[in-house]
Formats: sequence, C-alpha cells, structure tokens
Amino acid sequence: MSEYENHVKPLYDRDGNLHGVLLSPEIWKKAGKKISEILDQAQDKPASEIHQEPIEDWQMFKDYWDFKYPFNAKVSCRACGAESENWEEDSPRVFYLTNASLSGLLVFHCEKCGATVRKKHFKDHICLEATSHSGESCEPECIYPK
Repeated sequence: MSEYENHVKPLYDRDGNLHGVLLSPEIWKKAGKKISEILDQAQDKPASEIHQEPIEDWQMFKDYWDFKYPFNAKVSCRACGAESENWEEDSPRVFYLTNASLSGLLVFHCEKCGATVRKKHFKDHICLEATSHSGESCEPECIYPK
C-alpha cells in the first residue's frame, strides 16, 4: 500500500459507487483548512454563510462594557503572529468572531493559520491565548492596560 493510500481511502458501496473519501488524522491536520475552503467554494457558499458570527452578542459586549480600561477591538494570534487593530474593519478579514459573552470572553478564528484565538477580559487585564489548528496551545500573553 502506498503512502497516499494509507492516508486517503475512497469509500464505495457494494455496487462500486463512490460515496466519499476518508482522510487520516495526519492528512487532515496538514490540509484540513485548505480542503474545507475548497469544499465551501465548490458548494458556492457565500462568505456570510461560511462565517456566521454572533454579531448581536458582540454588540451587547460593547454596549455593556464596564471594565476599568478603554475598549479596543485589537486581536492578535499567538500561533502565527497575525494582528488586526480592528478585526471588524479588516478587508479581507484576518479574524472571524466565533463567540462573545458578557463575561468578557471573546473567541476568534484566525484565517491565516486556522488557530482559535481567545481574548479574555478581566477586571484589570486582558489575556490573549491561542490554540493552533493542530491543537497545540501557545504561550498566553497578559496585558495590563492603563
């Protein structure tokens, strides 16, 4: 069996009809993001359907801001170094919001590397964390705004 056949297995029914393809976890970790993008494009999905953001939760987070430091929409990825001064205004977008809560937790998807980026707001500081597409945690960074 070739290396390709170890990682990519076509799935057929008893009549020989192709029903799908099974990918190994190793291949998915390496190519899953690109494969997902290609599949979304093949289905002609608009960007608004691919990235459904909880904008109402984000707006509520901003409306009820009560932390001791000024609000900012800056996001940075500890996994790849991608940054945005205001993630909402980027074109093309670098980060997509996946979760926002009044407790101060914001979660983003980094388009550059596929990492999950968490921006945790506490009473006197902000912690930035990231988990890479392969599941590895990056060293967190804590910021103490004035």
